[in-house]
Amino acid sequence: MFARTKRFLSKRSVISVVIMGFITGVIFWGGFNTALEITNTEEFCISCHEMKENVYVEYRQTIHYQNRTGVRATCPDCHVPKEWTHKMIRKIEASREVFHKILGTIDTPKKFRDYRLTMAKSEWRRMKKADSRECRNCHEYGSMDYSMQSRRASPQHIAGFKEGKTCIDCHKGIAHKMPDTKALTPEERKEFNLN
Repeated sequence: MFARTKRFLSKRSVISVVIMGFITGVIFWGGFNTALEITNTEEFCISCHEMKENVYVEYRQTIHYQNRTGVRATCPDCHVPKEWTHKMIRKIEASREVFHKILGTIDTPKKFRDYRLTMAKSEWRRMKKADSRECRNCHEYGSMDYSMQSRRASPQHIAGFKEGKTCIDCHKGIAHKMPDTKALTPEERKEFNLN
C-alpha cells in the first residue's frame, strides 16, 4: 500500500512540475513578446531625444509620413524585419545602438551630424545585404504598374530589376536627409552606388 501511494505521489509531482513549467513558459513568453512588440513602435523609437529631434523631424517631411493615399511607414516598418529570426538578429544588433546611447555618441546636434555618415553607411549595408527586405514589405517589383509611374521612374525601375538592384541602391535619402558623402572613399562610393 505504501509503495502504491508513493508511486501515485511521484506521478502527481511530475505532472505538477510539467504543468508549472508550462505555465511559467507561457508567462515568460508572453512577457518577452510584449516587451518585444513595445520596442517595435514608433513611440518607442522616438522616446530618446536623439531620434525625436533629428531623424523623426526629417521623416515627417517625407512621403513615407504623409502622402495622398494616407499609408504611413513608421520607423519599425523600415528598420525592423517582420520575420521572427531576422527580427531577433536586428534586435541583437540594436544593442550596439543602446551602447552608443549610453556613451552619448550622438547626444548633441553636432555629434549627430558628425556621426550621420557612419550611421547611414551601416544602415545602407544592412539594407543592401537584406535585399531591401523591409522596403519590399510594401514595394514589390512584380506588383508595380510601370505605366502609372513617371517617364523617369518607370525605365529606371525596369532596368534596376533586370540589373538585380535593390531599393537602397537608388533610394538613399528617401526618408532621412542624405549625409555629406564627400568623405567616402572611391570604393565606398562604388559600394553605395554614389558615382
